[in-house]
Amino acid sequence: MARLLARLGLGRALAFGLAIALAMLRILDPAPLEELRLRTFDFFQLAEPREAAAHPAIIVDIDEESLRSLGQWPWPRTLVADLVDRLTALGAAAIGFDVIFAEADRYSPGSIIDLVQGLDAQSRERIRALPTNDAILAQAFRNSRVVLGESAVLGAGSQAGPAKRQIGIATLGADPKPFLIEYSGLLRNIPLLEEAATATGMLTINPERDGIVRRVPLAMRAQGLVLPSLSLAMLRAVSPAGQVIIRADPSGVQSIGIRELEMPTDRNGQIFVHFDHHDPARFVSAKDVLAGDVPPEKIAQKLVLIGTSATGLFDRQTTPVDASVPGVEVHAQILENALAGSYISYPDYAMAGELAAALAASLAIILLAPALGAALLAVLGILIATSLAGASWYFYTRQGLLFDFTYPLASALAVYLVLVFTNYLRAQTERAQVRSAFGQYLAPDLVEELVRAPEKLVLGGEEREMTFMFSDVRGFTAISESYKHDPSGLTSLMNRLLTPLTEAIISQKGTVDKYMGDAVMAFWNAPLVDAEHARNACFAALDMRERIASLNRRREVEAKANGAEFLPLRIGIGVNTGTCVVGNMGSDLRFNYTVLGDAVNLTSRIEGQTKNYGVTIMAGASTMRAAGEGFAALELDIIKVKGKSEPEIVYAIFGASDLAASEAFRTLRDHMRQMLACYRGQEWKRALNELDACRAFEKEFDLKFLLDLYASRICAFRQSPPPADWDGVYIAEEK
Repeated sequence: MARLLARLGLGRALAFGLAIALAMLRILDPAPLEELRLRTFDFFQLAEPREAAAHPAIIVDIDEESLRSLGQWPWPRTLVADLVDRLTALGAAAIGFDVIFAEADRYSPGSIIDLVQGLDAQSRERIRALPTNDAILAQAFRNSRVVLGESAVLGAGSQAGPAKRQIGIATLGADPKPFLIEYSGLLRNIPLLEEAATATGMLTINPERDGIVRRVPLAMRAQGLVLPSLSLAMLRAVSPAGQVIIRADPSGVQSIGIRELEMPTDRNGQIFVHFDHHDPARFVSAKDVLAGDVPPEKIAQKLVLIGTSATGLFDRQTTPVDASVPGVEVHAQILENALAGSYISYPDYAMAGELAAALAASLAIILLAPALGAALLAVLGILIATSLAGASWYFYTRQGLLFDFTYPLASALAVYLVLVFTNYLRAQTERAQVRSAFGQYLAPDLVEELVRAPEKLVLGGEEREMTFMFSDVRGFTAISESYKHDPSGLTSLMNRLLTPLTEAIISQKGTVDKYMGDAVMAFWNAPLVDAEHARNACFAALDMRERIASLNRRREVEAKANGAEFLPLRIGIGVNTGTCVVGNMGSDLRFNYTVLGDAVNLTSRIEGQTKNYGVTIMAGASTMRAAGEGFAALELDIIKVKGKSEPEIVYAIFGASDLAASEAFRTLRDHMRQMLACYRGQEWKRALNELDACRAFEKEFDLKFLLDLYASRICAFRQSPPPADWDGVYIAEEK
């Protein structure tokens, strides 16, 4: 076992131990676990209750209307006798009472004669000689087939002594008495009525701890006797066999019934009632029976139960399918279960099946979890859950067998959570170890990536098309000198500068590669794929320009308030798109996730040219092609930067789609295109004319530096023209 646990690892060993512990818990079956199981069975019955096509048991209801018409309960026994006689005449197969006649009728003539004043002795004796109401009711019982109800009590003793008539009970197999629920006493009917009745049966219904009636004992023990329930006694009363059979084995009671109507029970002789919803069709009013308003076919050959639905008589029960039903209806539904053969049961082997399912599901998760990813493990969990629930539902609906799927499901879930928790702890421990081992040698960002994916701890990278950005503050040396006596102020300024630039980059899905003093290098489309990398880089550049403008406005206000000189921050931003190598670059001891390639170097050169053309944002032709429409961009020149042999068309970006669609920008762009065409075609006069047309927008787009630059070049070329085969490329001598 120790070797097995070592091979499993700590997490899986704990999960395996938990599965065994949960199996032991199921064997002990504490109250909360049993309640969860019973609630599951409630759900089954509520989702698909029994459908009663016919009602072989009819309830004569001492309802509110009957009480209003005939008086409050208890009624005179003569009235009850009349009710029994009428039901007998209507052809009732048997009549069962869900009421107990525990005392003599106080309305009998002999009981009330002493309350009458002025009667002579002879009249009193004649009245006393009349039959009592109880005797009249007893005679009605003898003329019919009546089963009287009795109730178990927890107090010692019995109200009426031992039974005068004990029905025959046959036991098959083991002695069932040790398993039957035992009560210390009985609440009985008066002997006169019990002797006249065909049989007696127990009315006792035991709701579970939550107050819901699910199981009803078909037989129980009291005063050393085995006593049948009311429903069982009624079935025996109409059965030719006339004998109750209790089948048991060493594990407990298996079934109780009569001959062909054996009903499966739990080990204590209780039947799981297969409930139908409350149905008014089961009920007839006692008032209507006494009035002769009930047709014979409603009663003929039916098992008749006399009980009450009146709220004031406090005989209401909660079932899995109804919040409140008359208690007598529970007995009626047991009779329907028996006569229709519609049973549900929780067999002895159910616990073994649930344990096997729980262990199988738990072991499947324990053994397969390391080989499955999170998604497949979730699929496995869903498969286990649906299989367990589906199997339980099948056995309930097709076989009438109750199996609890919540226990194996909860067991598997607990095992899964233990695995998740221990894996999390192990991962956190491994991350801490990696940080401790490599934190002194690797860059922090690479350490974090190594924590997430140690397989990336190799040199090299992959080729990918990306967009790059360099930004730099112009004239930063002069600004730095103004802080030569305030180093902390310079640090604060750097933070105020780099923070908004970084936020602009990150907000557009960019990755900040590094800070180089006042310069920032960033790239797009790595490590995460970004199909819109060129557009996002251009949007980030525009956002950076706006954020710097906002920062300058705040700094100007601060400078005026402090009486200090205000030196605005001006940045140049170069953007370019191309193929490069991206990955971990460096030495075997220290490396960073970065980019290398000619396109990266060109980006740096483009950024350096922003100051030479007097623009804030300059982009290469590849970027503008990849970015597509939606930007206010002007072609600036065809330049050959230092260190490059191939010329590059460069553009200045002034804004987004709203500016690009404006009349002013479209006019400017047309004149600028004409100017460049004339310039490259050496049509100097026409070029100057177009340049003059562009000056109408000089202030709006801050073009003075750029237009003056081209005016100076044109004047120089007019004095000293380039060769006839000149291609219009400008050779940039400065970086």
